[in-house]
Amino acid sequence: MTTADRKNFGKVAVLFGGRSAEREVSLNSGSRVLAALCRQGVDAHAFDPATRKLDDLAAFDRAFIALHGRYGEDGTIQGVLELMGIPYTGSGVMASAIGMDKWRSKMLWHAAGVPVPDYVMLAADSDHAVVETSLGLPLFVKPACEGSSIGISKVKQTGELGAAYAAAAQHDSLVIAERAILGGEYTVAILGEQALPIIKIEPITEFYDYEAKYLRDDTAYRCPCGLPEKRERELRAQALHAFRILGGRGWGRVDFLMDPPADDGSRKAYFLEVNTSPGMTDHSLVPMAARAAGISYDELVVRVLALAALG
Repeated sequence: MTTADRKNFGKVAVLFGGRSAEREVSLNSGSRVLAALCRQGVDAHAFDPATRKLDDLAAFDRAFIALHGRYGEDGTIQGVLELMGIPYTGSGVMASAIGMDKWRSKMLWHAAGVPVPDYVMLAADSDHAVVETSLGLPLFVKPACEGSSIGISKVKQTGELGAAYAAAAQHDSLVIAERAILGGEYTVAILGEQALPIIKIEPITEFYDYEAKYLRDDTAYRCPCGLPEKRERELRAQALHAFRILGGRGWGRVDFLMDPPADDGSRKAYFLEVNTSPGMTDHSLVPMAARAAGISYDELVVRVLALAALG
């Protein structure tokens, strides 16, 4: 992309910060995105919706959304930008809202034949003993509409589900109990029509929690991921398909889990969730996958911005 092309972006708002539980991560992502765009000659400016009136966005020609969580990743800011006629990065209103909602994502995927882990929606009056028996242990309990592993617990012993539900319910009225799939966690970054190389995530912690994602330096990221080449191609295509089922566009990330190998070596994949506004920190997965595909951080940011759209 030439300097002239980058000038055609006009005045760009980099939206980061916001009011969600993921504000600190967003500040980290957005500051890096802003610096990269400025290095590439883009007329980019910081815009924190928590401290500025949204009316001020009328001064901009395009928006790079580096907000995470509620109000930034759930269709809210996308709706504002649609009404204002400002092209923005990432998925549209519907796909953003569905992608943020793990429950509704699972329902759509299940209806479309995309495999998901067995799960149960929990309520205050749920029979926890029945849920533990039906899903089996261990299992995970998580808020349906939070990201960055906020509010997630791993239930390993009978009788622990009640406390895990209470912890998740502090963050969301919708809480999911999900069967643990213990053969490894993987992620596929999406850039335009391309599924980038798969990354295998190997945390030292009990699971890939907030600390492992953002604070620790001992989480291992394997790329190549170790899967046979043919199987990786299949899973990358399946991830792109899963992304499109939810209406995803532009860029994003699709996470999946795998069973341990069976006696015949076969392994089933289960799709977990979509991230429609992925992190762009020094620990983030999309930049890692892009590097493996020969795409620098600065080039990645410019390519994402070039995909900004309305509708």
